[in-house]
Amino acid sequence: MGKESTKLIANNKKAYHDYFIEDKYQAGISLAGTEVKSLRMGKCSLKESFIRIEKGEVYIYNMHISPYEKGNIFNKDPLRVRKLLLHSYEINKIAGKMAQKGYTIVPLQIYFKGSLVKLDIALARGKKLYDKREDIAKKDMRREAEKNFKVKNLY
Repeated sequence: MGKESTKLIANNKKAYHDYFIEDKYQAGISLAGTEVKSLRMGKCSLKESFIRIEKGEVYIYNMHISPYEKGNIFNKDPLRVRKLLLHSYEINKIAGKMAQKGYTIVPLQIYFKGSLVKLDIALARGKKLYDKREDIAKKDMRREAEKNFKVKNLY
């Protein structure tokens, strides 16, 4: 059994800034043919997207996949609601956690795994403003320390 290659299409860096990531899940996405071709060209954005569970099924909203240039009449709406493919026990587990206060589901990244399009989603808790400031301060301190370390090693 060969190792399947993964090719990153889009990443949601803002999710790591705005949320504490608890659990990660890998989900498939129900897509049209022209959407897959557009994804192969890297035309996707997860910036404003969010995920909801409705009637035992998981959907992603506001994920922008640009229309395929040669797709003409087969192109779908770039912001249409798309169904995520997860096992029912995973959906039940996520829904149980969502019932607790403060949890949400956020998309992290979309990528090709072999020939399949996969989306990493996470169960997350929102950060408060002071948490974000704390993260930024830690990042700045680490960057400064690395910079000093490089300077010392040059001489």
